[in-house]
Amino acid sequence: MRNLNLRYVDEVYGDDGILKKVTYKYPDDYNFGYDVVDEIAREEPDRLAMIWTNPKGEERRFTFGDIKRMSDKTANYLLSQGIGKGDMVLVILKRHYQFWYTIVALHKIGAVIVPATFMLTKGDVEYRVRAASIKAAICTDMNGVCDAVDSAEDIPTLETKFIVNGSREGWLQFDEGVEQASDKLERIETHVNEPMLMYFSSGTSGYPKMVLHDHLYSLGHLSTAKYWQNVDPDGVHLTIADTGWGKAVWGKLYGQWHMEAAVFVYDYDKFEPHEILGIVDKYRITTLCCPPTMFRMFINAGLEQHDLKSLKYCCIAGEALNPDVFYSWYKATGIKLMEGFGQTETTCTVCNIVGMEPKPSSMGKPSPQYTVKIVDENGEECPSGTTGEIVIASDPKPPGLMMCYYRDEEKTRKTIHDGWFHTGDVAWRDEDGYFWYVGRNDDVIKSSGYKISPFEIESVLVTHPAVLECAVTGVPDPVRGQLVKATVVLRDGYEPSEELKKELQNYVKHETAPYKYPRAMEFVKELPKTVNGKVQRSVIRKNDSQ
Repeated sequence: MRNLNLRYVDEVYGDDGILKKVTYKYPDDYNFGYDVVDEIAREEPDRLAMIWTNPKGEERRFTFGDIKRMSDKTANYLLSQGIGKGDMVLVILKRHYQFWYTIVALHKIGAVIVPATFMLTKGDVEYRVRAASIKAAICTDMNGVCDAVDSAEDIPTLETKFIVNGSREGWLQFDEGVEQASDKLERIETHVNEPMLMYFSSGTSGYPKMVLHDHLYSLGHLSTAKYWQNVDPDGVHLTIADTGWGKAVWGKLYGQWHMEAAVFVYDYDKFEPHEILGIVDKYRITTLCCPPTMFRMFINAGLEQHDLKSLKYCCIAGEALNPDVFYSWYKATGIKLMEGFGQTETTCTVCNIVGMEPKPSSMGKPSPQYTVKIVDENGEECPSGTTGEIVIASDPKPPGLMMCYYRDEEKTRKTIHDGWFHTGDVAWRDEDGYFWYVGRNDDVIKSSGYKISPFEIESVLVTHPAVLECAVTGVPDPVRGQLVKATVVLRDGYEPSEELKKELQNYVKHETAPYKYPRAMEFVKELPKTVNGKVQRSVIRKNDSQ
């Protein structure tokens, strides 16, 4: 079969052949499990859906027929244990292959999956279970996850615990239960506007927000895979992301399976550039998506010993792209990195879609599925060249935009009002309509009356031969309000010194406006990052405030 995706979209292309507008069409009972996974399995049961492997060399291949069968068995098992429509289910499975048929099963029965990182502590578990009234948890036996759950206190809503790849007192053995369950599942009625998925999304302060999505969220990611990642139905797509984070369903599930493509999953603990490059070579990966930091690490590790000819398209997201990474990757592979931007609350919002000519460091243009503007503090659209907040039209709510911040009406009202969703991200638009990222409202440095983009300074610093990578943040200052601080990781052969600090400061002064140079600088061995390689500037700010 081909073009399942066209059943769900109407496309309008311009005279230049580039997509201009996407309108979604769907039945009221659209459900990703039944209408995408099961539909492909019905017509092409042997079509490859996923390749899974790990550093031990173990390998599993799943067809869409396999995913249908295993998700039906999982659904029946969960139903037999009292899990049903509307129930909140915490899922902590790293990159284990069980995640894929578990999430499809939860969609089929109408339960709400709450994915989470394996790095949760006792306190993290307590907060999540209480805040969301979690009824069940499905967890890996690795990395102390079960210990964190078992040590959590005062969580009366958590009735059932399932363990994957192991056994433990007080936990049901998930794999055994699924294997014994029936593979015959009658369709359970769900509605497109009912809750399907919820993420805990951390901000710069306070407790994580609970971002609630309906069933249309999965459909909204069709654009992510088709128009941004350029996923090939007969290829293999690799997005590097742990299932505890939203990026996993961006690049390892919804849109890719709408496109009938296989996803590749590498179940590793520590990112090693040569391992990933070896996988691209061995498994003939055709499309690749990961943060700019990882592309930089690929380049620094050396690409010469790997055959990357299978790669046809590469995308980046998670943080702004430095031009030197763009040009270095292009020189080595002939592939231009296509940047995209979005949030846990959305799908891909601004991006370089298929056919566009990317401008290095630009986010691209608004996705054809959204109406996007840059506005000032009064909600008025900013002219070209003027910095403002990115907002998305929310009335009517487009597929892909969140329902609400669960159980937080005040935060929801502050974010979605007057027909617009306010992202809290700051950018400006050039005369060609390309957006240029400045930072989060909280990331933008306000010093002596100036607004300074951390990304702009980082882009300069990483072009110095001594700098491997860096992160720029603001630190409190009684005179200027904030000082620009650079946290720097040096390349091999360079040592921290006052002389090098002054050299880097002068380098920035000469490459950009002098008032932007980092008056504070710290040399470190490594930057704090998420498991997906995204630099955590909030951790640096928190450490500086202590």
